[in-house]
Amino acid sequence: MTPTRAASRRIPVLATLLVALIAVFLTPGRATAASLQEVTGFGTNPGALRMFRYVPDGLPAGRPVVVALHGCTQNASGYGTGSGWLQLADRWGFSVVLPQQQTANNASSCFNWFRSGDIARGQGEAASVAQMVDRQLADVSGASSRVYVTGLSAGGGMTAVMMAAYPEKFASGGIVAGLPYECAQAAGSPYVCMYVGATQTPKQWGDRVRAARPGHTGPWPTLVAFQGTADYTVKPVNMTDLMRQWTDVHGADQTADVSDSVAGYPHQVFRDAGGRAVVETYSVTGMGHGQPVDPGSGSEQCGSAGAYVLDVNLCAAYRMGRAWGLG
Repeated sequence: MTPTRAASRRIPVLATLLVALIAVFLTPGRATAASLQEVTGFGTNPGALRMFRYVPDGLPAGRPVVVALHGCTQNASGYGTGSGWLQLADRWGFSVVLPQQQTANNASSCFNWFRSGDIARGQGEAASVAQMVDRQLADVSGASSRVYVTGLSAGGGMTAVMMAAYPEKFASGGIVAGLPYECAQAAGSPYVCMYVGATQTPKQWGDRVRAARPGHTGPWPTLVAFQGTADYTVKPVNMTDLMRQWTDVHGADQTADVSDSVAGYPHQVFRDAGGRAVVETYSVTGMGHGQPVDPGSGSEQCGSAGAYVLDVNLCAAYRMGRAWGLG
């Protein structure tokens, strides 16, 4: 069939566009979109977790590693995308480890932040996550001094576990709607911890962390925490207790050195005697239980809204990443 005159004019234009696209995607050194990969055989895996990871194509050696722990009813892929961590990995150049719970361990796919056998060094789920970190650093030649751990809800509780049980592995932790280390043990049950909180002094909270890694003299991971004021699943007192726990671990007092607002939300910074920011908190006014995100293409935006991933015009992953010097 003979093409029409209009179609004839379009053919050179389409050919030019095709050549341009091929040139773009075959340009040496250009990073293309990576995909989530499962890693097996990463260690003895006493907690029977699954390991997924995201490594941007062309990522050079010596780059940071972020461990991102999903919340209950979530999975590695959904949390990595929804929270914005995979988006930031491409933007800033770091790899992401995404542990995934199995329903055989917990029917709601929650990490077992409240079980003594899963929160002690060398045991259970904590040991499995630590083995994932070692495997990732070896595989991608990552920067061992720039490993960070973060999580939502039960993943936030497990983040505190990793900071306490393996402090030498993590420079900082980011806890979203999470719980202090050994909160369930201090409160007598995970539900009392979640809905009421535990009665502990800052020193008692700090002692629980110090006992998790006997003989460790520091440095300890710093903390960035986010909490919704309308969260009825994990009450806001838990962020206050996290602040008390980790300021005490760092030898800092519980009086904020900075009190301001970020994106309209109350923000505080607590510094140690040397002036270093060791605890940073964001109180997200009116937010329920979930991960704060700010979908969009702006420089401070990231994430996509979904179940327990809430659009509040503040992306927690971005704020953590900036605090950690990732971007």
